Order: sequence, then C-alpha cells, then structure tokens
Amino acid sequence: MSIDIPLDSMSVADKMEALETIWSSLCQKSGDVQSPEWHKGVLAERERRLASGEATVSTWSDAKARLLKLGQ
Repeated sequence: MSIDIPLDSMSVADKMEALETIWSSLCQKSGDVQSPEWHKGVLAERERRLASGEATVSTWSDAKARLLKLGQ
C-alpha cells in the first residue's frame, strides 16, 4: 500500500496531528503488532541509561512541545 502524504507542504503542527492519529489507530490494534527482535537491545540500553542517570524521561506533552519548537 502506498500513501501519498504531502509532508513537504505540511506544518510541524499538522505532522504532529497526523502522527497522533496514526498512533491512536495503532494503539487500538496493538495486539496485531509484534516488535522486531532488535527492539530488545534498544530497550535494554535505554533502561541502562535511565538507571545510570545518563538519560531522563519526558511526558508526551513535554516532548511534543519541544518538537513543535524545533519546527518553528
């Protein structure tokens, strides 16, 4: 399936709205999605960085606000 989305002409806010719509749809059918094997390594590394204080966690609201600022 090919979807033609005019990303170059979309604002950051419009792109974020599209992402939220797609994410919401994915969450409704999350049982159908299998994570690839390499995700385990990525998650383990992120957990290690969180435990050591090298990384922090952000709420979606904070992360979204930072992304929107980057697009201005």
